[in-house]
Amino acid sequence: MEKQKDLLEFLKNQITVEKEIVASLQKPLSNMKNPAVKGVLKGVSLDSIKHAELYMAAVTLLTSSSTALTQEHLDEHKALVEKHIEIESKLIIKLETMIPKIEDKKVVFLLNSILADEKRHHEMLKMVLEIIVKGETITEEDWWKLLWENAPFHGAPGGG
Repeated sequence: MEKQKDLLEFLKNQITVEKEIVASLQKPLSNMKNPAVKGVLKGVSLDSIKHAELYMAAVTLLTSSSTALTQEHLDEHKALVEKHIEIESKLIIKLETMIPKIEDKKVVFLLNSILADEKRHHEMLKMVLEIIVKGETITEEDWWKLLWENAPFHGAPGGG
């Protein structure tokens, strides 16, 4: 019980930290002139919004029971995920085709960053679809596998 209390405290603290990151970037981003730096920092801000949502989802998973999906909702979820898998797939192909033709290293850096995100999204969506198709409830083990396998550095600074 103490472990769960500590975990909940950690998760709630991280929600606050992520929201502080977003708030700290709001004003500087509105005045920033360099489009590359602005784009990267805006991406960090959006990731922090996403992280706060994921921490909130973890808190909810730990503190309340989930409601089973109706077949109609399950079908809607499946169709939505399939649609986005297709969109991501097409975008990955386009980026992989275009990047080798680009000479500007700064643009290549930005597009490679987008490509890495798109590939990670694609893999996460495929795993979610697999779970939906099986009709299984997503277990804690499934979520950890999904998050760990798609983490860019697996918790190690700079990858390792």
